[in-house]
Amino acid sequence: MERELALEIVRVTEAAALASAGWMGRGKKNEADEAATNAMRKMFDSVNMDGTVVIGEGELDEAPMLYIGERLGTMTGPKVDIAVDPLEGTSIVAKGHNNAMAVIAIADKGTLLHAPDMYMEKIAVGKQAAGKISLLDPIEKTIDIVAKANNKRVQDLTVIIQERERHEQLIERIRAKGSRVKLFGDGDVGAAIATALPQTGVDLFVGIGGAPEGVISAAAIKALGGDMQARLVPHSPEEELRCIKMGLQEPRQLLLLHDLVSGDDAIFAATGVSNGELLNGVRFLGGDLAETDSIVMRSKTKTVRYIKTHHHLESKPHLLMFT
Repeated sequence: MERELALEIVRVTEAAALASAGWMGRGKKNEADEAATNAMRKMFDSVNMDGTVVIGEGELDEAPMLYIGERLGTMTGPKVDIAVDPLEGTSIVAKGHNNAMAVIAIADKGTLLHAPDMYMEKIAVGKQAAGKISLLDPIEKTIDIVAKANNKRVQDLTVIIQERERHEQLIERIRAKGSRVKLFGDGDVGAAIATALPQTGVDLFVGIGGAPEGVISAAAIKALGGDMQARLVPHSPEEELRCIKMGLQEPRQLLLLHDLVSGDDAIFAATGVSNGELLNGVRFLGGDLAETDSIVMRSKTKTVRYIKTHHHLESKPHLLMFT
């Protein structure tokens, strides 16, 4: 892939963030999601690439989502796979909470996992523990391994996990082991990436969440030198059949980082919609001026860029802003 694609992809996440930020706190998550999706789709039209959504938030009959199999870009330039979540945290935006982002991962064609939009069990760690974890290990063993790798006492280890009923027993076991638990509501891309950024103080990410978010997170973690494993959690024979049709003969197989992102070159980009640990949210500065914070990273070069951008909204008629 051309390195210029990294900045082009940031323009796409910026557009989605700007379009959805106007819905902050208005209690309308579907409208916020639709605004982000429409802006992202429109901006993709100007990116010189031949992209296919291989993992997204919906199928063809679930518009306005960017559906699996959708073609994006000008159809010139490199052929790429796309994993996308136009608005990670629709409920976050509706409620005016923190940590909503617009996120994308792209990689050379055929190198991102092809999987339906379903649940996925995941584990992620930073560079020090890379290559030492297994999703198949009991959580107690994993905590010991990560604590040793990060040169921390077990009681000083921080495990981040989504606050959901399905995780209650896992949370109890982590606490019984003596480690700290950091709960979050929605948006697990930022939570997974936090394990690979030392300044966050997060050591281990575990739990069950969306498969699109898992593949997107894997692209970022690969660029940061961390590690991630996953396995899909089909809830019906129909979901298992969908996995098989998309190339996973064993739907519940253990997926290593290389299975999630098999190539050496992947790009991850995110723009904050609301304030979070990873990025600040969109700030409307008065008049027609807005400011965004974004991050973009590339696994081939391990480059990480933080980008602050001022936008004159009157010059962006293509964005369908809240009115």
